[in-house]
Amino acid sequence: MGLTRNSTGRQAAGIFPGTRDASAQEKRIALAGNPNVGKSTLFNALTGMKQHTGNWPGKTVSVAAGHCRSTLHSCLLVDLPGTYSLMAHSPEEEIARDFLCFGGADAAVVVCDASCLERSLNLALQTLELVPRVLICVNLMDEAERRRLRLNLPRLSSALGVPVIGTSAHNRTSVRDLAEALDLLMEHPQASLARPLSYPAPLEAALQLLEPQLRRQIGGRLPERWLALRLLEGDPELEEKISAFLGLHLSADPAVQSALEDAGNLLKAAGIPREQLQDIVTAALFQRAEALCRETVSPLSPDTQKNFPPRDLLTSRAFGYPFMLLLLALVFWLTLAGANLPSRLLSDLLFGIQDLLTCFFIRIHAPAWLHGVLVLGAYRVLAWVVSVMLPPMAVFFPLFTLLEDAGFLPRIAYNLDHAFQRCGSCGKQALTMCMGFGCNAAGVTGCRIIDSPRERLIAILTNSLVPCNGRFPMLIALITMFFAGNGGGLSSSLSGALLLTGAVLFSVGMTFSASWLLSRTILKGLPSFFTLELPPYRKPRLGKVLIRSVFDRTLFVLGRAVCTAAPAGILIWLMANLSLGSSSLLNCCAGFLDPFASLFGLDGVILMAFILGFPANEIVIPILLMAYLGQGILSEPESLPALKELLAGQGWTWVTAACTLAFSLFHWPCSTTLITIYHETKSLRWTLLSFAFPTALGLILCFLISRTAGLFF
Repeated sequence: MGLTRNSTGRQAAGIFPGTRDASAQEKRIALAGNPNVGKSTLFNALTGMKQHTGNWPGKTVSVAAGHCRSTLHSCLLVDLPGTYSLMAHSPEEEIARDFLCFGGADAAVVVCDASCLERSLNLALQTLELVPRVLICVNLMDEAERRRLRLNLPRLSSALGVPVIGTSAHNRTSVRDLAEALDLLMEHPQASLARPLSYPAPLEAALQLLEPQLRRQIGGRLPERWLALRLLEGDPELEEKISAFLGLHLSADPAVQSALEDAGNLLKAAGIPREQLQDIVTAALFQRAEALCRETVSPLSPDTQKNFPPRDLLTSRAFGYPFMLLLLALVFWLTLAGANLPSRLLSDLLFGIQDLLTCFFIRIHAPAWLHGVLVLGAYRVLAWVVSVMLPPMAVFFPLFTLLEDAGFLPRIAYNLDHAFQRCGSCGKQALTMCMGFGCNAAGVTGCRIIDSPRERLIAILTNSLVPCNGRFPMLIALITMFFAGNGGGLSSSLSGALLLTGAVLFSVGMTFSASWLLSRTILKGLPSFFTLELPPYRKPRLGKVLIRSVFDRTLFVLGRAVCTAAPAGILIWLMANLSLGSSSLLNCCAGFLDPFASLFGLDGVILMAFILGFPANEIVIPILLMAYLGQGILSEPESLPALKELLAGQGWTWVTAACTLAFSLFHWPCSTTLITIYHETKSLRWTLLSFAFPTALGLILCFLISRTAGLFF
C-alpha cells in the first residue's frame, strides 16, 4: 500500500462540493467513529499524516483530510470529528452529519470499538441510513481479546448487509487489510445493500407516505428514507441546509407538502407527537444495536467477568481526590526540580551569546543606544524569557501528555465533574485547568474540547486563575523569603511546600467560585450533560508523546511568547535608560502609580513590574531589581537572603509580600494568553473581560489583605 503525505487542511474548507481539486478518479472516503476508538490512529497509518491521537475523548474537533493510495484507488480520506451520534446536538455531530450529507463522500468507514461494540453500532446504523457504501471497521480487537470477548464478524456483516473487518490500529497488517477491503467496496458496481432499520408500525406507515414523493423530487441525491425522517422531525436549520444543497425547497412542492401533512396526521392519530419522534428513532437504534451484539458478541469462557478490570479506584471518592492531589504535587515537583539544571545551562548559553553580540557591536563601533536597545533590551529579555520559560514547559507538557495518553486525565475530569456541575460549568474544564498549570495559553487552547459555547467561555475566562509555570518562581521566592521560616530552598522546607500547595489549592477554589459567579451572571444557563467515556489504561507511546508535547504545545506557546518578549525588552530598556529630570521613566511611572498601589498593600515599583512583565511573568522579579537598584538592564538576585534584604530595605513587610503573592496569583493574563483568547473567541469584548476579571479579583484580594492586616497589626 503506497502512502502520500499531502494534506488539504484542517478545516472543512476544500472538501465540500464545488471545491474538489483532485482527479475525477480520486475516491472521497469519510472516516467516522466514536471518540477514543483509534480513528485518528488509523487515519495516520493510512495517510502518513500526524493527527493528534490521545486516550481521552475530544481530540479531533475539526475535519482533517489526507491522501492515500491503495492497490486500485487513489483516495482522499476525510477524518471526521469523533462523535457518538449524527443527531447534531454538538458541533462535532453537526460537522460529521453535514459532511456525510453534503460532502460528496463516495463511501464511509465507520470505526467501532471491539471491546464495547454496542455503543459504537449506534453511529454505524445512522451512517448506513445516510451513505450508500459503508465499511464497518471493528477496531481494538486486541483489547476485546484481552477482555476475553469473541466477535463473530461474518455474522455481523450478514446482519448489517455491509462488509465488516476487524483491525488493531497499531498493526500494519490490519491497515493493509483495511485498504484491501476499501478496494473491494469501491469496486462493487452498486451501493451496498444495507439492511434498513425497522421503526414502529405508525412511523413506518408515515415513511411510506412520504418517501415516494421525495424520491420523485430529489433524484437520488439524498437517501429518501433518511430525508423523510428528518422532515418529520422538523429541524428548521437542517431543512435550510438540505434546501441549499438540493437547490429547491421541498416544502414548496404541493405533493411533498400534502404527504408530509398526511404523515404528521397519521403519527398524531397514533399518539406520537413530533417532539417524541427523535426519542423513538433513538430507541429503535439502541434496540437494534443491542440485538446485533447479542447475536455477534460472546464471552470466550464462563468466568469472563473475572477477567474484566476491577473497579477503577481512581474514580472512587476514597482514593480519587487524594490521588489527584498526589499526582499534582508529583508533577509540580518533577517540573520544578527537573527544570533547574536545563534552565541554568540554557541561561549560560543564551547570555554567552549576548556577550558575543556585545563584542560584535563594539567591533563595528555601533552607537551605545543601538547596542542597548537591541542587545541589552530586546535580546536580553528574550533570552531571559526563553531560559526561564522553556525548561519548565519542556518538562510539564510531556508529563501532562503522558497522563493523557495513559488514561489518567479523563478520570480527573470525572472526579471533578460534580464540582464543576454545581458551579454551572462542565467537568472537561478540569482538563483545561490542569493544562493551565503548565501554561494558561495552552489551557485556553484546550478549551476547544468543551462542546457548549457558554461553558467554553467560562473555562477560557477562568483559566488564568490557576498559576502557570511562569508564576511559580516568584511564588516560591516570596513564600521562601517571608513565610517559610528560613532562607533555604523550598525543597528542604516542609512549611514552604505546604504553603505553595495551599496557594495552588486556593487558586483552584477561586476557579470554582469564579465559574459559579459567571454562570449566574453574564453567562447564565443550565450546565450541559457531561458524557465522558473512561478509556482503558494504556501504555503511553513515548515517541508520539514527545513530538506532541514539544512541537504542538511547548514550541507553540514559546513562539507566541517570543513574539511579544523582544518588543517588550526594547520598551523596558528605554524606560530604564531614558530620564525625566533626575529620574528614569521607569521610576517616574512607578512614582505616579505609588498612591494607587498603596491602597492595595503594594508600591508603584511592584505594580510597574507586573505591567512591564505583561509579555511573560518570568521577568517580574528582574524588573523589580532593576527599578530598586536603579540599573539600566535586567539582573537576577545573587541569593534569596540577599533579595530579601534588598526588599526589606525598600519597605517590604510580610503584608507587602502577602499582597504581592496574591497579585501574582490573580492578575491579568500574559500577552501570549490574551492573544490566544482572542484567537479562540474572535471577540475583543471577551478578551478585554478576560483581562479585567482576574485583575479586579486580585486587587480586591490585595485590598482585603492590607486592610485586615492594618486592623490587627
